[in-house]
Amino acid sequence: MMVRKVVHRASLAVAVAAAVTATPLQAAESQASIEERLSNLEKQLAEVKPQATGEEGFAFNTYARSGLLLNDDLKSAPGTPYLTPAGSVGGAVGRLGNEPDTYLEAVLNYRQVAENGTKSHYRLMIADSTTSSNDWTAGDGALNVRQAYVEFSDIASFTGVFRNASIWAGKRFDRDNFDIHWLDSDIIFLAGLGAGVYDLQWTDGFKSNVSVYGRSFLDFPSDPQLAGETDSTDNIILTANNFFGPVQWMVSGMTAQDNDQRVVGGVQGTAADTGFHTMLAYHGDSFFGLSDGNFKAAVLHGEGLGAEVKSLGADGNLNEDASSTRLAVYGTTYLSDHWRIAPAILAETSKDRYINGDEYNWLTFNTRLANELTANFEMQYDVSWQTMDLTPKGYLGRADVNGNYTRFTIAPTFKPQVGGFWNRPEIRVFASYSTWDDELDTYSSTDALGDSATDFTSGQWTVGAQMEIWF
Repeated sequence: MMVRKVVHRASLAVAVAAAVTATPLQAAESQASIEERLSNLEKQLAEVKPQATGEEGFAFNTYARSGLLLNDDLKSAPGTPYLTPAGSVGGAVGRLGNEPDTYLEAVLNYRQVAENGTKSHYRLMIADSTTSSNDWTAGDGALNVRQAYVEFSDIASFTGVFRNASIWAGKRFDRDNFDIHWLDSDIIFLAGLGAGVYDLQWTDGFKSNVSVYGRSFLDFPSDPQLAGETDSTDNIILTANNFFGPVQWMVSGMTAQDNDQRVVGGVQGTAADTGFHTMLAYHGDSFFGLSDGNFKAAVLHGEGLGAEVKSLGADGNLNEDASSTRLAVYGTTYLSDHWRIAPAILAETSKDRYINGDEYNWLTFNTRLANELTANFEMQYDVSWQTMDLTPKGYLGRADVNGNYTRFTIAPTFKPQVGGFWNRPEIRVFASYSTWDDELDTYSSTDALGDSATDFTSGQWTVGAQMEIWF
């Protein structure tokens, strides 16, 4: 738009200069021409639509973290919120001072408004992840398109229960996923290729979302005697997500044709090809009714393919008799003017998950504390305790274990403005101490605990630095 202004002003300047040396008749004609061109210019400028106002134009969003995690020998240390044996079935133990990776999401949005008022939104999300400390990581990164979809809202021709509805199609994360940030664990995560309708308004206090998602299971051997031969299947998920004020009730069913031919634990024909999942959640606008803040609580249950209760429909190895129940609770509040706290509980029990007779039970308690000392500096503290009793029955060579894991982190943190748990960006340095029962080292030869190559045994100090940003 600025280029157009400059061009028009230059043209008008030339016209004015010419008018100064023109005859009276020519001057009059030039003046009329100038007035006409000024009028046309004003009309053109009035028709230029503002860009990136939130209603129309391009916008950019991101989430990113990157940091260095070292052991007491100043070597790269293992780390992930899913570090423990229970992490293999979703048991997160906390992320502060426990992330050695670089992970980023670049989200590009383009919005338009039609003459009839209908809005359209196109979103493209590109993500990458690596644990390398090098500047060039194309060889071991995981660059990926995670979302690419179009959504229509304020649809002019929709009436009745559809009046406030929006429709979408493509590859996306479901709009109403939510998580426990301090554990880096979604409470519910629904994503894939599909289509849906949001905000069907049945009554003033009751609305629903309806969607269908498809997820592809990795190729799998359908017969152990046929080396190199693989089959594949799609898991189709039909979901109804219902909202009654602060109460959310989600119900999903799924089917994956021929997935029962998968070989799991050396046995063919026991994998699930159908599943059921439900979640009852409450989104509170206070800290459990005790003080200002917020809280969320959810109970999830799934059977068959629905027994992966967090990443819905993502695990094709689940047993046809698999059953899982999970509890997730967290809240945030201020204890005083400069101290804030965010406790969280995540727990799950599951049986017949992959092999008949197996059992996985775990519970995590995590608390994040922060002391705001200046406008730009705060001290963050994070403590996690997890107990587990896992009986995998030899699945993937895993051994039965029963024990506890504990970790404490202290993190001096700088940010542009302190206040609340959601202000970013921030830069933090940290030191963490982890300890766990020796028995947990025997769970798997491929996980981090008890790894003789890295000397990652009970009683570990790790240090590092990390940035995190979102907007």
